[in-house]
Amino acid sequence: MSLINVPTRDDVSPANQALFDTLKKNLGKVPNLYATLAHSDTALGAYLALQGAKSTIEGKAREVVNLVVSQANACEYCLAAHTLIGKMHGFSDEQILEIRRGTAGFDPKLDALARLVRNIVLERGHADPALVDAFFAAGWTRANLVDAIVAVGDKTVTNFLHGTTRVPIDFPPAPLLDA
Repeated sequence: MSLINVPTRDDVSPANQALFDTLKKNLGKVPNLYATLAHSDTALGAYLALQGAKSTIEGKAREVVNLVVSQANACEYCLAAHTLIGKMHGFSDEQILEIRRGTAGFDPKLDALARLVRNIVLERGHADPALVDAFFAAGWTRANLVDAIVAVGDKTVTNFLHGTTRVPIDFPPAPLLDA
């Protein structure tokens, strides 16, 4: 059950209406979680700027971060959205489930990223130095480390927003992980 409503275009500020128009043009809809950010006159624009900022963690690597963080934070909304997006980036159903568990054995570089990101989230930013070393040994750079942490923060924002508001999920549900 949703704890707050999902605002429509008519419910939000003119600045957010313009963002809604852009989202609808680019995505075909305004996802409920983005719309929920528009309860604030500034949060949607700020979040979209963060999400769209230049980063060394892009494409498949960004989806690894999104899936690992969303699983660690038990965010059903973001798991649903990023399962769909992960498939658009070429991950198979099996690979997406593996990534959600915090590994990516099919790709050593993505595996190091997934393991480190999971540890960062579960340990509240106090990463295991051995996992940081493994991340660098897999070919990632210091810039990648910083950008991965920013991506963790990005995804944590929406995970927490959904966890608090429980707005309806408007993507196909992600499959459950086996216990």
